[in-house]
Amino acid sequence: MARPRAQVRGGRVVLVESAVQNFTELGYHGTSMRDLARTAGVTVASIYHHFSSKQEILQQIMVGTMTDVLALTGAALDQAGPTPTERLGALVEAWVLFHTGRQAEALIGASELRSLDEQGRADVVALRDEQEAVFRAVVEAGVAEGEFATTHPLEAARAIINMGYSIASWYRAGGPVTPEEMAARYRDLALATVLARSVTGA
Repeated sequence: MARPRAQVRGGRVVLVESAVQNFTELGYHGTSMRDLARTAGVTVASIYHHFSSKQEILQQIMVGTMTDVLALTGAALDQAGPTPTERLGALVEAWVLFHTGRQAEALIGASELRSLDEQGRADVVALRDEQEAVFRAVVEAGVAEGEFATTHPLEAARAIINMGYSIASWYRAGGPVTPEEMAARYRDLALATVLARSVTGA
């Protein structure tokens, strides 16, 4: 007899995948435990072997998503050239590739913060603040070194972050622009936002 999907692939993984699908299509509050069980091919009771509640699943998705993107952007900076222009370019490319490749999780992260309990919200906000600090540090270094001419580094960093966030809401895989091409375009937009000398020619 064939085993349920949650046993074949690992219960938590399949349940998280089911939650991502359902939260994206129905929203967190519109998704029931029965929905999660049906999509995962398990019983409702079996969910509780892995998660205590739907809230715990949401927190795992959102904390996991932020942890993953922090690791990705950190690795991009580790491999980037030494100049602020190179570092911001690498950071933005990683940010865009994440939001084109992990759209569903990114959309949940953008829309379901209000659905987290107090502790979950605090955990996710702390990770978001950590990610913002990464962008801010690169932009502020560029301003300090005279490579970026913006007089609003905080707002510039936040604008760049939000540009990346928005991609998840409209980008479609298989369209005329590949993720890599989109990342290159947004790199140029980000450098223009901070008034990079290499872009403005100043």
